[in-house]
Amino acid sequence: MNVIEIDGSEGEGGGQILRSSLSLAICTQQPFRITNIRANREKPGLMRQHLTAVNAAAEICNAQVDGAELGSRTLAFRPGRLTAGDYSFAIGTAGSCTLVFQTVLPALLTAAGESRVRITGGTHNPASPPFDFLARSFLPLLGRMGANVQLDLTSYGFYPRGGGEIRARIAPGARLGALNLRDRGAWVRGYAEAYVAAIPLHVAQRELEVIGRALAWPKEQLLLRGLPNDVGPGNALTITLEYQNVTEVFTGFGEKGVRAETVAEQAAAEARDYLSAVAPVGEHLADQLLLPMALGEGGCFVTARATPHLRSNIAVIERFTQRRIAVEPVSSGFAINM
Repeated sequence: MNVIEIDGSEGEGGGQILRSSLSLAICTQQPFRITNIRANREKPGLMRQHLTAVNAAAEICNAQVDGAELGSRTLAFRPGRLTAGDYSFAIGTAGSCTLVFQTVLPALLTAAGESRVRITGGTHNPASPPFDFLARSFLPLLGRMGANVQLDLTSYGFYPRGGGEIRARIAPGARLGALNLRDRGAWVRGYAEAYVAAIPLHVAQRELEVIGRALAWPKEQLLLRGLPNDVGPGNALTITLEYQNVTEVFTGFGEKGVRAETVAEQAAAEARDYLSAVAPVGEHLADQLLLPMALGEGGCFVTARATPHLRSNIAVIERFTQRRIAVEPVSSGFAINM
């Protein structure tokens, strides 16, 4: 069988190219070799969370792997037979649990039996989807396509401490159905949550005050979530916008030396941009929907922007599958058809 060659420096040049390749290799039973892994990032090569994703993908299908070590910029992956089962993956840092989960999820949805997955690491950290995004935005749409996935947050994990845990039950089923998401539907509700652990409560209060002013929301929509000190220090702010057909989640993360007001203003700006547009799918959700749609019956969704991240993911999917994914300008943004 021919080995698919992937250049990790193409397009946005980040970790998504690797994760999508791993998922697709298992689902299509095609080996691949990737060079220039994460070439466009400040620290290229495999970091801890990427290595965990590689090892997790290899474990669920008994793959043959070369180059699976920290800092590696080249990886060869030859998938074996996919096996359902109980799996546990530890990142060992605050690296993203959710990105590791999304690497193995598409394959385990096609396994012969039910799987249970436990992942420890970061649950709310920058540059990756927080647990809330998966639970409220991504998985409900996957469920609409026919997937049966239960995801639970066992403990919170913030950067840089980590120590969080998510657990999932993944039941196999028929091939995923088509997803058609062209409009948001009716407005349902919106709310903001400020999480703090081993951080003064006034940090969360200040963040919520900014959100209240920026979005003109009353106190009933501004929720302070105080967490046990032993999961901190950590601070995250989520803004959830629910519509009839889709839910979007926008997140800000507290960092040392960054004012609470700045964290909230940035999250509020993203939420305002979405509220002022009409396209139902935000740019991060668009990235996540491509893979399950390509492995299922396809469909169409409309997103406000066709980002380099989106186009890179499309290019990888087309290398592994017979899918041809069209990106077409429409009045509200871009229609993604497959």
